[in-house]
Amino acid sequence: MGKGLIKTALSAYNLGWKAATPFLKLNHRLKDGWEQRTLSGGYPAHAHLWIQAASGGEAYLTWEVLKHLENKKNSTLRVLVTANTLQGFETLQRAADEINADRKGIAVQPRYFPFDAPDIMRQMMRHVRPEVALIMETEIWPGFLNACKEFGVKTLLANGRMSTKSLGGYLSWPSLFRELGPNRIMAISETDGRRFGTLFGRDRVWVMPNIKFDRMAGAGPMQRKDNPLASFIPEDMNFIVLGSVRKEEMTPVKKIAAALVRHRTKTVVGLFPRHMHHVPLWSKALDSVGLTWSLRSTMTAPPRPGTAILWDTFGELVPAYGLADTAFVGGSLAPLGGQNFLEPLTCGVTPVIGPHWSNFTWIGQDIFDSGLARMGEDAEHVLNLLIEILDEDVPRKEIYAKANAYIKDRTGGAKAVSKQVAEFLNNV
Repeated sequence: MGKGLIKTALSAYNLGWKAATPFLKLNHRLKDGWEQRTLSGGYPAHAHLWIQAASGGEAYLTWEVLKHLENKKNSTLRVLVTANTLQGFETLQRAADEINADRKGIAVQPRYFPFDAPDIMRQMMRHVRPEVALIMETEIWPGFLNACKEFGVKTLLANGRMSTKSLGGYLSWPSLFRELGPNRIMAISETDGRRFGTLFGRDRVWVMPNIKFDRMAGAGPMQRKDNPLASFIPEDMNFIVLGSVRKEEMTPVKKIAAALVRHRTKTVVGLFPRHMHHVPLWSKALDSVGLTWSLRSTMTAPPRPGTAILWDTFGELVPAYGLADTAFVGGSLAPLGGQNFLEPLTCGVTPVIGPHWSNFTWIGQDIFDSGLARMGEDAEHVLNLLIEILDEDVPRKEIYAKANAYIKDRTGGAKAVSKQVAEFLNNV
């Protein structure tokens, strides 16, 4: 694609944003930070570095990078951090508070990411005047990347991951994305690196440790006395968590829950839907297999053995892992890519997953080969693995020690990214 055709494509893209913007205000999620998204409320201060993190997950990774940033300037290193979502923005606010208080010579300013209309991005870039832009994971926005090119901003995409589906979408317009692509991509695996290389050219791509390992390093089991759920789960009770389970795997999961209770009559199953609005569907599913259950929000005392707790409150999955004897991590019995099964491991719990974990292949096959986590071929195999772990009764401290060693061997991603950022800043 020639430069003239790219310019035409970006002009059409800009018109699309202008047409859509009045309707976007009707979206309740986009009302938060509307003035920052549209720049109608003014501009942020000048920054040497602009870091874009889409939502909460990327914001936490940004926090890790901020902890390792190297300031080799004679003045304060000014960093603009942006997110698309409320959760991401609030996480960046907490990160900014910590960094601004603890790290001398670095000043962090959190904002919402502007709409990607090329006109808006040009205005933003003209006022912020960054030297380097750091993109976390796979935030490939044409308006943003084009503005970086126009204003001579070096771009780095870090902790990069790309699915085959995403690659297929980008390859519908390969010359556009290759022209606007980042100066360097740091991918989290060789597989992701090959996909980025197909789109942007292999010479731009490096492979790095996943920053998520940095976030997990040092995390450990919560002491029982500090666990907010300890009064609900007695120590002599077998407690099994079915965490982050999805509607698409409801049939096998409800059968696993019922079978666990039949296998050990003192067992209590904690079922955590990934999406809270599906709680009514899960209540019907538990009824259909004859399980006695109660909603977590209604509990004032420990559950009776041989029952299930249907979790309808936020923020208690990790404390529940901290009391569990074992756990199944959902999104893995249907082709959904899986959920984070490192979380129970850092609580000293051996996790079991189904065969679908494409979103987490960055963790590595070694974790299954070592026995730190178990993978079932189907629902029956998952059930047998959960029972097997119950029977083994390995001490929580022993599981955590091995998990911590595995994670520690794979840290260093945040430091690698901060070094690359420093190199770009020093060579501007």
